[in-house]
Amino acid sequence: IMVNDILYGLTPLLKLFAVNATTGKELWKFDPFRNDEPSAHPTRGVTYWESGNDKRILYTAGSFLYAVNTLTGELIKDFGNDGMVDLHEGLSHDSLGHNVTKLSVTATSPGIVYKDFFIIGSALSERGDAAPGYIRAFDAKSGKLKWVFHTVPLPGEAGYETWPKDAYKRFGSANSWAGMVLDEKRGAVYCGTGSPSSDFYGGDRAGQNLYGNCILSLDASTGKLNWYFQTIHHDLWDRDIPCQPNLTTVKHNGHAVDVVVQTTKDGLIYVLNRDNGTSLFPIEERAVPTIGLPGEKPWPTQKFPLKPAPLTRQVLTEDEITNLSPEANAFVKKRFVTTRSGDKFMPPSLEGTLVFGVGGGAEWGGNAVDPSGILYQNANEMVWDITMIDMNSFNKELMSQGKRLYLTNCAGCHGVNRKGASQEYPSLINIGDRLDSKQLQAILKNGRGRMPSFQHIPDKDRSALVSFLRNKETLPIAKKPVDSPLVSTKKNVFPYEMPYISKYGFKRFFDPNGYPAMRPPW
Repeated sequence: IMVNDILYGLTPLLKLFAVNATTGKELWKFDPFRNDEPSAHPTRGVTYWESGNDKRILYTAGSFLYAVNTLTGELIKDFGNDGMVDLHEGLSHDSLGHNVTKLSVTATSPGIVYKDFFIIGSALSERGDAAPGYIRAFDAKSGKLKWVFHTVPLPGEAGYETWPKDAYKRFGSANSWAGMVLDEKRGAVYCGTGSPSSDFYGGDRAGQNLYGNCILSLDASTGKLNWYFQTIHHDLWDRDIPCQPNLTTVKHNGHAVDVVVQTTKDGLIYVLNRDNGTSLFPIEERAVPTIGLPGEKPWPTQKFPLKPAPLTRQVLTEDEITNLSPEANAFVKKRFVTTRSGDKFMPPSLEGTLVFGVGGGAEWGGNAVDPSGILYQNANEMVWDITMIDMNSFNKELMSQGKRLYLTNCAGCHGVNRKGASQEYPSLINIGDRLDSKQLQAILKNGRGRMPSFQHIPDKDRSALVSFLRNKETLPIAKKPVDSPLVSTKKNVFPYEMPYISKYGFKRFFDPNGYPAMRPPW
C-alpha cells in the first residue's frame, strides 16, 4: 500500500519494508523473526492505522500480529506484548476443556481497520488439527482483544443447534481466510468463511454446520451478527468462500440497491442486499445425493441460484471428457466410469468422486465491479479426483511410529504413497535427498507455503516423522495389537482425529500427458 508517498510491502520471507515511492530508496526494513526460524506463508498485504501523530502498520507474520512505527520501522512497544499479539488469542476455551495454542494459526489476508478496531480472520489447517476459525477484533492502539465471533457456535449461541453437541471442542476451520470488506457508513464488515474441518468427511459433525461456508455481515464495533447467508450446507467438497466480497450499488426493479457481491469456488455469484442478506435473484433449494461414506450424513438440499449464470462448468459429464487424442479419451473414460460423478454434490467416496471447485471457480485474487454493475472475475475450471480411504484399513499390519504419524498428519495432502498431488502438495518420496533433518524439522514446526505448522506434535514424534520421511527410521516397531484401529477414538478435544482421509491428496484429474481430463477451453 502507499501512504503519503511511502510504499509499504512485504518480502517473500515476510519482512516489512518502507520505500520512497518516488525514488525507490529503501527507508527501513523490519524482520519479524530476527534470529528465529522464519515462517514462509502467503500474506497478501498490510494495514495502515493512524491517530494524530501515531502512525503504524499492522500486519501478520507467522502466528503473530505486529504493530510497526511507519517512520522508524521499530515495534510499538505498548502494543500487545512488546509490539506483538499472539494470533491464538481468543481461540481457546481452557475452562471448557481444551487448548489450541500449539495449533497452526496464521493469516493470508490483511485485516481491516474500523475506527480503532483491527478486524482479522485467519488461515488454518484444513485437517483434523485445524484450530477454530473465529473472527476477531483487536484494539489498534493497545492490541487488546475487543470481540470474538465464534464461527463454530458455543452453547447458547445461535447456530449451536446446527452441529452435534459440544462440536466447538473438536472441530475447527470455518475461517475467514480470503479477506474482508468494510462498509464504513453502516459500521459493518462483510466476509466469507471456509468449510469446517475436515475436508471431504463430516460424519462426526452432522448438521448444517453454521457458520461454515457463509457470507457474513458483522457489526464492526461489537462483532454481533447482522445476518448470514450459507452457500454450502455441511460442506464435503472444500468449497470455501475463496475471495473477499465486493460492495457496489445496482439498479434493481427500478430502485438503487446497496449490495454485497460474493463469488464462490463452484463458480456461482450471489448478489445480496447489504442490509438483510436477501438475494436479489431467485434461488432454489434442491434435493441432492445423500449416500456418502460410512457415518456420513450429507445435507439433503443445496442452493441453486437461477441468476446470474455460473462462471464455470458445474459437473463433468461423459460428453465433456477430453477429445485431445483417442488415447487420452480412453484413459479418462476408464477412470470416469469407475468413479461417482454426474452431480456437483455427489459426496466423496472410496471409489473416487470427480468434482469441480476444490481449486476454485472464482479464484483467490478476487474480482472487480465497475460503476455500471459489470462484474469482472478470473475463473478456473479443473476437475479433481477425490478418493477417500478408511484410516482403520491400516490396522492389518504393525507399523512404525513415523509411518503412523505420517498417515495421521500428512497423507491427506501428500497421499498415502507420498507421491504428492501437485506443486502445492509435492511428492515427499526421497525428500531426504533434498532436505536434511534440521530443515525438515523447521518446516514441520513453522509451516511453509500452504503447509501449516505442526507445533502440536511433540518433539520426539516430529523426530520420528522426519526419520520416516528420510527413510532412516530406527525407532522400534510400535507395540500395537493388529486388530486395533490406527486412529484413536478421541472425540472430545482438539485435534480431531479423522476416520477418513483423501488417499492421494488433492489430486487434479489429468490425462496421461498431464493435460486436463475435460475438453477445452481450459
